[in-house]
Amino acid sequence: MSICTVENLSHGFGDRGIFEDVSFRLLKGEHVGLIGANGEGKSTFFSVLTGKLIPDEGKVTWSSKVRVGYLDQHAVLEKGTTIRQTLQKAFQYLFDAEAEIMELYNQMALDPDLDMDKTLEKIGVLQDMLDHHDFYKIDIKIDEVASALGLSSIGLDRDVDDLSGGQRTKVLLTKLLLEEPDILLLDEPTNYLDEEHIVWLKRYLQEYENAFILISHDIPFLDEVVNLIYHVENLKLTRYVGGYNDFLRIYEMNKYALEASYERQKSEIARLEDFVARNKARVSTRGIAASRQKVLDKMERIELNPEKPKPVFNIKQARTSGRVIVETENLVIGYDSALSKPLKFTIERGQKIALTGANGLGKSTLLKSILGLIQPYEGNIHTGDFLHIGYFEQESKKDNNLSCIEDVWKAFPSMNQLEVRNALAKVGLTRQQLESKVSVLSGGEQAKVRLCKIINTPSNVLVLDEPTNHLDVDAKDELKRALQEYKGTILLVCHEPEFYQDVVNDVWNVENWTTKIV
Repeated sequence: MSICTVENLSHGFGDRGIFEDVSFRLLKGEHVGLIGANGEGKSTFFSVLTGKLIPDEGKVTWSSKVRVGYLDQHAVLEKGTTIRQTLQKAFQYLFDAEAEIMELYNQMALDPDLDMDKTLEKIGVLQDMLDHHDFYKIDIKIDEVASALGLSSIGLDRDVDDLSGGQRTKVLLTKLLLEEPDILLLDEPTNYLDEEHIVWLKRYLQEYENAFILISHDIPFLDEVVNLIYHVENLKLTRYVGGYNDFLRIYEMNKYALEASYERQKSEIARLEDFVARNKARVSTRGIAASRQKVLDKMERIELNPEKPKPVFNIKQARTSGRVIVETENLVIGYDSALSKPLKFTIERGQKIALTGANGLGKSTLLKSILGLIQPYEGNIHTGDFLHIGYFEQESKKDNNLSCIEDVWKAFPSMNQLEVRNALAKVGLTRQQLESKVSVLSGGEQAKVRLCKIINTPSNVLVLDEPTNHLDVDAKDELKRALQEYKGTILLVCHEPEFYQDVVNDVWNVENWTTKIV
């Protein structure tokens, strides 16, 4: 049975096409992976499915009484509300039922003419609903899922307005899973999750009985939870049965077959055109030439999909740094309270270190402390000589209304416009993307703009806070290659072992020195 049907969908922004005559059906129990390069329209597709965006053409039809849960990275949380209060809103319909029961009891006490039997019957129906949904165990359920996704370490009494972007995403994901909708639409849910919580979410989705559509560039995760792939490319949506590796095998086979057919047809066209050109003027062969021309005119020409720009990250190197990059003495990191035990360590030139461990334990705080963006809670940090640092923040600045060209040009005023365009093209952005405002780009496209500025600034130390979030497969592979070849020092926060294991020569687990209970 079809839960959702999309018919003849076409949509675009200005002169930039996103979809053209796309049709799609979601069936009960299907676990779908929606994949494609950054900027191909995956998040736009979700916006169309949820009614947040009206397509230029086509229609979306959901079956009746289907509850759709959407993990929207841009959703706003209500200021002045705690994490627990936000999570309790997942059960708002049950709290409303409890309030209705209390109101009915109040009416029974105040109105002697009330039909008691009818009122008690209504109360019974509402009470059965509360019991069926374990209303009196809501707090236990909240604590269980919040703990599984790492919110307990943050503190459920924290105001949501004080949370980082990654922590807000965790709250939204936890609330969504507590709601237990009929359909899940998940837009890169593993971003900001550490390895332990990714494992929990993987198991949850593997056992999920209803349908879901998942956007993710985390290929090992994707491959273990989906049974269908829909690939977004060149305005089309193509269906493949199986996981990501099955898709990749069939996609490459089809691409090879199409290219072979194209070359055969190209040779045939050249042969026919040559025959026509040589024989159309001669009386004896004019008829045959006309016949061959008709074959050419009726021939359905094979077209190859245009090649997408592949990112190239050539990181500019600064002069060699001093031997010691960073040295600490009894360093304690934190804001209002200590996040670590006293730390004594030295980072030397050429070291490539991955920081791992659960979220909320101070990985980003350590980076900011080393960079001097925040003061240590206690102790001292000494930085070495001749350091040229490139820093990739976990979260980009919001509401950047500059175009990509203007944003990069502002960072490199000595460049001319052609040089700026070439720099942006090399990180994998198309002409339309680099002329767009940064604020309207997808998360992956924004990350490429930020990486463009980093790789074009000579450095000998790279401090990278989850740089792979939002990046598509090609960009992630190219970034790994560039970091492997980088001659300087790297301090990297990452939750993807398949990425950092081939890059670093040392792994520091922050759980070994945190003051928090893990």
